[in-house]
Amino acid sequence: MKTSTTTGALLVTTFLAASAAMAQDAELIIESWRNDDLTIWQNKIIPAFEAEHPGIKVKFTPSAPAEYNAVLNSKLDAGSAGDIITCRPFDASLALYDAGHLADLSDIDGMSNFSSVAKSGWSTDDGSATYCVPMASVIHGFIYNKDAFDELGLSVPETEAEFFAALDAIKADGNYIPMAMGTNDQWEAATMGYNNIGPNYWKGEEGRNALIAGEQKLTDEAWVAPYRQMAKWGDYLGDGYEAQTYPDSQNIFTLGRAAIYPAGSWEISGFNAQADFAMGAFNPPVQNAGDTCYISDHTDIGIGMNAATSNPEAAKTFLNWVASSEFSNIFANELPGFFPLSNAAVELQDPLAQEFISWRAKCESSIRSTYQILSRGTPNLENETWNASVAVIKGAESPEDAGKRLQDGLASWYAPHQ
Repeated sequence: MKTSTTTGALLVTTFLAASAAMAQDAELIIESWRNDDLTIWQNKIIPAFEAEHPGIKVKFTPSAPAEYNAVLNSKLDAGSAGDIITCRPFDASLALYDAGHLADLSDIDGMSNFSSVAKSGWSTDDGSATYCVPMASVIHGFIYNKDAFDELGLSVPETEAEFFAALDAIKADGNYIPMAMGTNDQWEAATMGYNNIGPNYWKGEEGRNALIAGEQKLTDEAWVAPYRQMAKWGDYLGDGYEAQTYPDSQNIFTLGRAAIYPAGSWEISGFNAQADFAMGAFNPPVQNAGDTCYISDHTDIGIGMNAATSNPEAAKTFLNWVASSEFSNIFANELPGFFPLSNAAVELQDPLAQEFISWRAKCESSIRSTYQILSRGTPNLENETWNASVAVIKGAESPEDAGKRLQDGLASWYAPHQ
């Protein structure tokens, strides 16, 4: 009896162990373009996940950023792509979903941690399916030299009038360029200019969605007014800003030659390493005291599941963990300026990053106006917004003419505006 009981117990134990191994033992391969954060995945993120899920091994295998789309598409077509796919926002990933390469993840538990704005970069146009877990966003605003502000007795501007008063004071003093931004590379004028300050005028998602629906036009006051503000910027950008490149602007600010930098939060790590002065940040000033503020909290990177993976349950386990507070805290602190998109609690150690993310508590979040749906045709609205923003800053085109040109281009191919 004793021998039989012992033998039975051993058989049950063996069976359970074998079942657990079959259920859990899996290796997941992650495809990504972010080869700059390879060591963070290897040393921080993956060990934290594997410690909680010992039956699942994870391997991070990035490609060169410029080659990622082509490499990934080739692997997917050949059936050799990894189990987990790092997702660019909007149309590139939507095309992968439409081709059947990305699985619908709408029903995984962790997706409930994200708002519709957070999911917008990886959802179908009608919002019925979400195919990547939102991983991080970048936030726009202005980084400033605290030493310069203290020296000149300036306070952080909260309204447009205070913003221009600060710029005037910096210019009058003469020791600093008021604002470091050039127009040579064009994209900065649209990204850190128009889509930085614009949400305060078109009321973030309200205006962006109305533009997509054809209920608002680029000739409306809410869409022309940001250009009117930017038409004043040229007086504060310093001599030769027309030929100034993006790296030039970064250097001008980190060397302490400029007081304010129209920014994306991705600058934080580099600026921390290069600047030897204290920095602060402020959200785009509102038009009038007491107005609701809006920020560009732009969806930047997500992560999804290869629809052809042989390890779907393990992949979903990993993706649910990516939606957790634990992942969010690791990612946000190892990569300051790339902010979790989940509602999970996050404590940031970097004070500049904490300043940026604190705006979510007082301002409404939106995404860049041109990125969803509106840049699928020719002329491409995103690229047209680049050159319109530059032309307005230089004084080569009036705000009204810029709005009309962009509206005419959009209406030439986009049905809701016809």
